[in-house]
Amino acid sequence: MFRSLVTLSLLLIALPLRAASLDPVTVAEIDNVFARWRLDSHVPGLVYGIVADGKLVHAKGLGVRDLEAKRPVDLDSRFRIASMSKAFTALAILKLRDEGKLSLDAPAENYVPEMRGWTYPTSDARRITVRDLLNHSAGFVDDNPWGDRQQSLPEQDFTAMLKAGVPFSRPAGLAMEYSNFGYATLGRIIANVSGQSYQAYIGRTLLRPLGMDATGYDIAASPRETRAIGYRWQDGGWLREPDMADGAFGAMGGMETTANDYARWVAFLLSAWPPRDGADTGPVPRATVRAIAEGSNFATGQMRNPTIGAPCRQAVAYGMGWRVLDDCDLGRALTHTGGYPGYGSVVILLPEKGIGIFAFASRTYAAPSVPAFRAALALEAAGSIDDRAVPVSPGVAAGYEAVRAIWAAGDVMVAKDRLAMNVLMDRDAPHWRAELARLRAEVGACAAGEPVTATTAMAGSFGWTCEHGRIDGSLLLAPTGTPAIQELKLGVAAP
Repeated sequence: MFRSLVTLSLLLIALPLRAASLDPVTVAEIDNVFARWRLDSHVPGLVYGIVADGKLVHAKGLGVRDLEAKRPVDLDSRFRIASMSKAFTALAILKLRDEGKLSLDAPAENYVPEMRGWTYPTSDARRITVRDLLNHSAGFVDDNPWGDRQQSLPEQDFTAMLKAGVPFSRPAGLAMEYSNFGYATLGRIIANVSGQSYQAYIGRTLLRPLGMDATGYDIAASPRETRAIGYRWQDGGWLREPDMADGAFGAMGGMETTANDYARWVAFLLSAWPPRDGADTGPVPRATVRAIAEGSNFATGQMRNPTIGAPCRQAVAYGMGWRVLDDCDLGRALTHTGGYPGYGSVVILLPEKGIGIFAFASRTYAAPSVPAFRAALALEAAGSIDDRAVPVSPGVAAGYEAVRAIWAAGDVMVAKDRLAMNVLMDRDAPHWRAELARLRAEVGACAAGEPVTATTAMAGSFGWTCEHGRIDGSLLLAPTGTPAIQELKLGVAAP
């Protein structure tokens, strides 16, 4: 039986945040989107969930996990999540970095001796760093079709592959090119540096502390009745995909998990935002979790699929185990898909909103990206996922009081001591008085009583309802010891 609301006992989330309000109409719309997609995509089994402020606020299983036994999918059904496993690998590398056991900017060969001397065959090419592997900028060729089939490669065969070397697509550090081989190499780094197998390290340092007891890599150890069996849609029917055993490429895509377990992971990651005071109680510090969004800066523009919503440009970079994008509707998002023989998956994190959406499917390469993005857009349209408010800093508060005094007096000189030295150089006091008089004549009297909204700890925006119009404004503080306004913008609000 599914549960529509599952509260996660995550003691590591201590920040009191607003709970997302999911109205029944929006929930029904989201359920319908996923149900239609499953049928249209010939997916035997599907599970999806929405995490908000540390809770799995909505989740549902559709179809069956096994076409023979017809067991229904539920929140404890085990799916392989393919390349969404990379996020665990990346965070483990960052954890080892925190512990002083490796450097992201050190040559990877420092930790994998078989890589010594690896470079693109030009005299000016540099060595591959650990960061290159994280950002997919090591110069390896895109290997999605090949890499997926290396999952079960024995460790000794991977060692032989490393010793033999691989051809390069380009020198390291020039571009992002997706590499499963690179993430398998990160798994070897984790094993060599930690002194235990990759799988054991992930289990000990991430999975067990988060209570993800149904998550692992060895599918042979999973209870057969809980597994979502992977299928291929071929010749108008489902064909069972062969199971791939745990192996040397597990770090790039071998994880098996459940909706209940994965919701804990999503909640933990989202708990790293916003930055704040307070103890770090998770297995990895909040600041380290936020580093997953630090991209390689090889950005590209991508047009969103029109079936997801109004077409728009997305600026995309690859972070550390995550694609980091700026979406014109949703704002900043961290996302990744997983594609694998028998499985497809997707996760979307909206860190400024405290929202995560994920979905697992049991059909080859059937990543439910379209319904997941549609679900996010439905929540956005319903007003359920507004950005978390940025606290108003003392500097912004003081700056805003100075702006209100300036407006009341019609003269910037009443707050001269709150202005940075550039303000009166950019526009002198007489011209400020003239501009303020013009605005006051256009909109009439303003109480200017509305609060300021912080955009950062150094900036804010505001809007005033006046006698016959509105004023929109913003302030930006200067990087000075005493808070001072370096830029003040005031204008009549557009109709």
